[in-house]
Amino acid sequence: MASQKQMDLLLSGVSRWNTWRRSYPDVQAFEPDLHEADLHGVSLRGVDLRGADLTGVNLQDADLQDANLQDADLRGANLRGANLSNTSFLRANLGWTDMRGAIFHHTDLKGSDLSYADLREADLEGAIFSKAVFKQTNLSSVDLSRVDLQHVDLREAELAGAILGKNQKEKV
Repeated sequence: MASQKQMDLLLSGVSRWNTWRRSYPDVQAFEPDLHEADLHGVSLRGVDLRGADLTGVNLQDADLQDANLQDADLRGANLRGANLSNTSFLRANLGWTDMRGAIFHHTDLKGSDLSYADLREADLEGAIFSKAVFKQTNLSSVDLSRVDLQHVDLREAELAGAILGKNQKEKV
């Protein structure tokens, strides 16, 4: 379960949370432990969750715009319907994550692991997936025409009904 002290601090406001994170930039013991937390519908706009343990967290319908989730572990998380616009998921682990219907406008997912994730009905306009891993990722019926997929191998992804751009069709 998530650290209650950290949950209380996070729910007291993003500004207080981010100040706390800046106060201890190099201390490993202060890495956020929010695994299995229920943050359904919570506004976490601009939150700093770099390196956080968010395994199994419920962020359904949450607002994570402009957040920093770089190197975070979100395996098995629920991000259905979440607004993830302009968020950094650089090198994040999103394996087995449910992201159906999530909004990823201009989101940075470079080097992320999306193995076995479900992105059906997600809005990926302007998302950057360069060097991301898509092993058995469900991208059915997703519009990938305006997505940066440089150095991405989609051969193991589920692409039934997906819309691919002209250059991306050649890679699949």
